Amino acid sequence: MENKTKQEPIKSKFGAKTTAQEIADKYDLSGKNVIITGGYSGVGLEITKALAEAGAKLLVPVRNFSKAQAALKNIPNVEIDTLDLMNPESIDAFAERFLATGKPLHILINDAGIMAPPLKRDSRGYESQLSTNHLGHFQLTARLWPALVKSGDARVVAVSSRAQRLGGVNFDDPNYFKSEYVPMKAYAQSKTANVLFATELDRLGIAYGIRAFAAHPGLVPSTNLGSSALEGKAPGIGRSITKAAYSFIRNLPVNSLINTLKKFKPHHVGDEFKSMEQGAATPLWCAISDELNAMGGVYCEDCNIAFAVTDNTSPFGVLPWAIDPEKAARLWSLSEELTGVKFSPKTSSSI
Repeated sequence: MENKTKQEPIKSKFGAKTTAQEIADKYDLSGKNVIITGGYSGVGLEITKALAEAGAKLLVPVRNFSKAQAALKNIPNVEIDTLDLMNPESIDAFAERFLATGKPLHILINDAGIMAPPLKRDSRGYESQLSTNHLGHFQLTARLWPALVKSGDARVVAVSSRAQRLGGVNFDDPNYFKSEYVPMKAYAQSKTANVLFATELDRLGIAYGIRAFAAHPGLVPSTNLGSSALEGKAPGIGRSITKAAYSFIRNLPVNSLINTLKKFKPHHVGDEFKSMEQGAATPLWCAISDELNAMGGVYCEDCNIAFAVTDNTSPFGVLPWAIDPEKAARLWSLSEELTGVKFSPKTSSSI
C-alpha cells in the first residue's frame, strides 16, 4: 500500500493563531492512550493539557521526575514514567513496561528535544542532538510498534522545526567524528531527520493503520528549548528564553537560526512569535485532526500541510532534502545500524 498524500496545503479549519485547546475542544478522546515525550514542559506541556482535558489517558516519560511531578500534578489522566532518550537501555526498559500492560497505543508524540548545545556525546559516541532528537525517538517508536499496531488506527507525530530548511543529513559523518561541529547545523540535521523519519514510518506503517506526520510548532520564544545553547554561557538564563533574551544571546549558536529568519520578509502570515498554546496546536492537529484522516507522511506547519519548496526565499515550506523518499529510506537504514534496532513491521515487532 502506497502513501499518496501530497505535500501541499489542504482547506484546514485552523491556522497560525489557533491554540491547542481550540482544536482539542472539538474532540472526545476518551479511551485513547497517548505517550508524549517532553510532555511536561514547553509546547509539550500544552499538548498534554489539551489531550488530557479532551479525555485521553497520557503517559509522559521523563528524565527529571520531580520537575515533571510539579508540572503535571493538577492535570487529570496523566501518569509519569522514567526515560532517557540518550540511553538505549532506558528506552527499552520504558517500552517493555508499557507493552507489559497490554494496552494499545493510539497516539505517540515525539516532542522532547534539545537545540544547539556545545558538543556532547552519548555513551556510544553519538552527537547529542542526533541521539536525543532522532535516534532515541526512532528506537522508542520501534520498540512500541506492537502497541501502535494493536490500536488499529494510530498516529505518530515527530515534532520537527523550521530548522530543517538550514541543512540535510550528513550521511557520511552524521555524528561529527570528522567534520567541524557547528551546533545549529547539527540541530538542523536532527530536525531534518525528524521529517525523513515521519516520511518513511508512514510508508511502512500505512498497511497497519499507522500514519506519521512531522510538525513544526512555530517560533515559540517562551519555551526553554534553547536553554542547551546557553550551557557554559550564562547559568540560569536558559530556563526561559523570552523575546528580551534574544538580544542577549545574539552571538550564541542558537542565533544562526534567528539571524537566518531575519532575512525573510516579516509580512508573511504566521511569520511571527507564537505563544506556547499556539505552538502546541500544529503537533496536536497532526495527532488528532479528522482533517488528516487517510493522510500521512507529510510535514505540517500552522495547522496545515506545508508547501514543498525548492529554496529559502520564504520562511515557510519544507525543503527537498527533508521529504526525499530515497533519503528517508537511507536514514532508516542508518538509524537501524546506529541503534542496533531492526524494525520489523511485518511481524508487528522489532528485534
